[in-house]
Amino acid sequence: MLDKAVVILDALSEGERLTLGELVAATGLPRATAHRLAHALQAHGLTELDGDDRWSLGARLGQLADGRGGPTLAVLARPALESLRDATDESVQLYVPRDGVRVCVVSLESPHSLRTIVPVGAELPLDRGSAAKVLTGDVDGRRGWAQSVEEREKGVASVSAAVCRHGEAVAAVSVSGPIERTTRAPGRRYAGAVVAAARQIEEAAGWR
Repeated sequence: MLDKAVVILDALSEGERLTLGELVAATGLPRATAHRLAHALQAHGLTELDGDDRWSLGARLGQLADGRGGPTLAVLARPALESLRDATDESVQLYVPRDGVRVCVVSLESPHSLRTIVPVGAELPLDRGSAAKVLTGDVDGRRGWAQSVEEREKGVASVSAAVCRHGEAVAAVSVSGPIERTTRAPGRRYAGAVVAAARQIEEAAGWR
């Protein structure tokens, strides 16, 4: 997968802004793979998508080259997400909203053989799932979290909390797993840990 990501960066290194179709032609990658990886690289600032739906290299590459690049939210969030995964023994994700969908920028899998698997770069809807609820403000402000049971995928439940900057939700922390372990009221089991992880990420980013 890393090799394929580098192929995309190489294709964009000529300085031209490429449509997805042109990127597919230049890399020889399947369209779905190129699309997913381009967005995954965008989440880390390594690619950019302009208003004309053309891809180019991201500003973070130059920042890294001259030592000015600070850590991305995905990097800052990882310690809190690892602790959350270890505390719950369930899969953990970090989503950010982008262009009408939510994109997975960090995915840590449960140690159980039966687990939720969401690949980095996956684009999921903003109208279903607990992460979608917190990113769109469909959450009880007093408790600060949302849960979903079989809304997006049969047999799966999740709990999410928003990561906020200046009061605005910029990301969502989620714990998800099979209902047989999470139960049909997953908030009772995981909400406290999920909210705590979101606050830890805000602190790591300097937003608290």
